[in-house]
Amino acid sequence: MENFQHITSFIWSVADDVLRDDFKRSKYPDVILPFTVLRRIDCVLAPTKEGVLKKYNELKDEIQNLDGVLKHESGYAFYNVSKYDFKRLLDDPANIHKNLIDYINGFSENIRDILDRFKIRNSIQTLHEKGSLYLLIQKFASDTVDLHPDRVSNHQMGYIFEELIRKFNEQNNENPGEHFTPREVIKLMANLMLSGDGDMLAHNHIIKTVYDPACGTGGMLSVTKEHILANINPNADIRLFGQETNDETYAVCKSDMLIKGDDRDADNIKPDSSFSRDGHPGMKFDYMICNPPYGKSWKKEEDFIKAEYERGSAGRFEAGLPRISDGQLLFLQHMISKRKAPKDGGSRFAIVMNGSPLFTGDAGSGESEIRRWILENDWLEAIVALPGQLFYNTGINTYIWVLSNRKEERRKGKVQLIDATRCYVKMRKSLGDKRHEISDSQIQEITRLFNAFKESEVVKIFDTTDFGYRKITIERPLRLNFCISAERIERLKSESAFQQLATSKKKGDAGAAEIAEGRRKQELVLSVLREMVDDVIYTDRQRFEKVLTAGFRNRGVKLDTAVKKAILSALSERDETAPICLDEKGMPEADPELRDTENVPLKESVYDYFQREVLLHVPDAWINESVRDPKDGQVGKVGYEINFNRYFYTYTPPRPLEEIEAEIKELEAEILMMVKEMMG
Repeated sequence: MENFQHITSFIWSVADDVLRDDFKRSKYPDVILPFTVLRRIDCVLAPTKEGVLKKYNELKDEIQNLDGVLKHESGYAFYNVSKYDFKRLLDDPANIHKNLIDYINGFSENIRDILDRFKIRNSIQTLHEKGSLYLLIQKFASDTVDLHPDRVSNHQMGYIFEELIRKFNEQNNENPGEHFTPREVIKLMANLMLSGDGDMLAHNHIIKTVYDPACGTGGMLSVTKEHILANINPNADIRLFGQETNDETYAVCKSDMLIKGDDRDADNIKPDSSFSRDGHPGMKFDYMICNPPYGKSWKKEEDFIKAEYERGSAGRFEAGLPRISDGQLLFLQHMISKRKAPKDGGSRFAIVMNGSPLFTGDAGSGESEIRRWILENDWLEAIVALPGQLFYNTGINTYIWVLSNRKEERRKGKVQLIDATRCYVKMRKSLGDKRHEISDSQIQEITRLFNAFKESEVVKIFDTTDFGYRKITIERPLRLNFCISAERIERLKSESAFQQLATSKKKGDAGAAEIAEGRRKQELVLSVLREMVDDVIYTDRQRFEKVLTAGFRNRGVKLDTAVKKAILSALSERDETAPICLDEKGMPEADPELRDTENVPLKESVYDYFQREVLLHVPDAWINESVRDPKDGQVGKVGYEINFNRYFYTYTPPRPLEEIEAEIKELEAEILMMVKEMMG
């Protein structure tokens, strides 16, 4: 860890030392990240450099395609046939630009693709024009940036890339959380996802696929594969698939896999968005693992995503669409669409998200409908609440969801919640906002709790329906009094139907004439009402309507329905002592201002709940039975939410007043002492 921090700090200082006067800070990563990747590759190939050049010069005129031969000679799925490397580039300062391009052109095609994704040639040209290219190469060629795997492991290299990305994005006010998940969180996710599959994965010649639709620098995929090979079956054939929309991060991921020798896996990493440009269309996977970006808008892909939603079960977002400001639940649905059918072995996956997907959205909203879809289909196995301050860029709490369409028998119809918020150790030195980490022993303990599937202080097991409710609408009767008074007549001017009298959609003289006529009608209505002022309070709406209608009729003015409703609204006030207003069918009319809702647990009758919780306290209330769920047709809209705080809440009694008073007096004494010291 110390080595990783030392190298990261040095590379970070290179950005300021070399680029400060020639590049905007927002452009630093366009230079530093590709040169870090290039230096890593340079160090990796150094031991076999001479052998590759010798073999290339021996065979270049005899064999047309030397790709396989040179890969074998280099020991990796890539190579370089230029005579240059970082050290040799420094031997000819006058031609360093030309020689660096020669060096880049000497790489195998897969590495050139990675460097082109970084748009490194544009950066090289700018560095050359500004006279900074030699200095940058000199800095990266120093022994401090020796990135050979013997000195910097793949694990540490991942941290270097992620820390650089974090620092650049933090400096530019971007969201570094889109890129990195701490390795211990990935280990825990892999443990949970693979839990119970040990015997199956231990079979000879087993082949399994792992997919990450927002793979970042590839940490989740790599850790999952390493876990299976190191702890379950070293001979398993684990094939990795991923997609990453950020070109630079995609390039880091692909280069890292090539360096590890995973050229097949590197080819399975695709660029662009997993939503609108699915890099693995039609493919299904055994395992999936993902940390989607939190709170990231999907506005840019809105048209595609909405069209996909309209396709229903033929698309990937059939359950619903979350609010446009956060696409986490779109990734969840996308992963569900990539599962193998149970008859083909099914799939399991783990996804880590913030708290929003657990409870955001009311009954009938996109978020609630997605949760409903998952729970009613019994795909959710468990959710683990993680400690705060685990991530580099944020201290918020996060949650691991484990889902499967091949639940073991004891888990069917059940969801396990694990409160692991206290499972952390303090780091000796913080990394950004990351102040906590989960130890290996704590990972094993959380995994044990998951496997045990038994309730305890930190484990709760629920039926899937326990998270559901019906949101019923409670109505109360409308009670009004009416009065034709100067004050209430003035309210009529703000009624929309009354204001609409003096508007027109027509243009020109016709529109002006219509507006003038409307204003005349307004003045006529106001004039009639002013003549009728009597300040008498009416509590019977039907009687008052007769008085009002007669008053206008006697003055030769006919009221249309909209204006009459506006007048009644303006001249009325709520009155608890008035009789109930009845509608045309003689039924009590509901008061919109007194309308309320109640969330009734799915397992309970809405009528029993209403009788017990509402009617005893509000005898004149009733359930609005016209508000029904569009899917099952029953009274009340169905909603689902998972509120961890409710299930794991522990009451902490307030401290005794005596203790609080003593503390206040102690603080007052300290403040007084400080003031005396300041005053001399």
